[in-house]
Amino acid sequence: MKASNNKSVIRERHMSDRIFKAFVIIMSILIFAIIVYPLWFVVIASISNSDLVNQGKVIFWPRDIRFYGFEQIMQDSRIWTGYKNTIIYVVVGTLLNLAVTMPAAYALSRPDFKARNGVMLYFVFTMYFSGGLVPLYMTIKSLGMIGTPWILILMVLLNTYNLIIARTFIASSIPNEMYEAAQLDGCNHFKFFSKVVLPLSKAIIAVETLYYAVYHWNDYFTALMYNNNNAKTEPLQMVLRRILLLNEAYASGNGGVQGGYAQSSADQVKFAVIIVSTVPILCVYPFVQKYFEKGVMIGAVKG
Repeated sequence: MKASNNKSVIRERHMSDRIFKAFVIIMSILIFAIIVYPLWFVVIASISNSDLVNQGKVIFWPRDIRFYGFEQIMQDSRIWTGYKNTIIYVVVGTLLNLAVTMPAAYALSRPDFKARNGVMLYFVFTMYFSGGLVPLYMTIKSLGMIGTPWILILMVLLNTYNLIIARTFIASSIPNEMYEAAQLDGCNHFKFFSKVVLPLSKAIIAVETLYYAVYHWNDYFTALMYNNNNAKTEPLQMVLRRILLLNEAYASGNGGVQGGYAQSSADQVKFAVIIVSTVPILCVYPFVQKYFEKGVMIGAVKG
């Protein structure tokens, strides 16, 4: 009798587990579809007839395929100038970000640095309070950086959130005993940081690289505020923004605006512009995915 009761309980548990797994799978599929469909729609709309898209006849598959949007933006020299500038800002800016963030994270993770909590408080304070946009603009202007490409590189030289993640990772993954052992061999902080900490921090470096690179790639507000009148140094996001605004002017009937595209294909150009601006940064993620997951879990959860 007791054995049969145990079997029924086990059977009920298995049934409840199956129901739960089925629910999780169904919800995962729905969430995946909700996330992926807008991206898929942008792709099919970029190669479909704009009139059919506006009439709602393009839903799951492209219709009347044409590549006018891609042809036009690929022939636009502003796109390639923006790409060149953005790549420079991403590479140089990310390298400088890492050069500041990783040493600062190491210093703030050292237990023998007595002022680390006080210094960290100053960093955290900036996450909640700032001086405001006008004082910041006046400061940047006094430094002579308005209208220069350096403002797009140095604007966010260190992100406090990224600093906290890197600090937590180093503190939890590299024990102090390792430094004491290296110190017996005559290793100072600089050698220990460059030859021990950095090689063991590949996961968090990959995460920081992705975070900073995505920020520099998507940043248009800095260019809009501090570099708006310099077309030679504007990033790709500003170029694409201008193209979209000009196409909206065409769509509203203002055909006298220069630099836009034909009204009948303005939407196609718009969707093509979205793809051109997002695909490159999406291609980077698969190469750092394993480090990204490991770094975030160790850097954020253990802390």
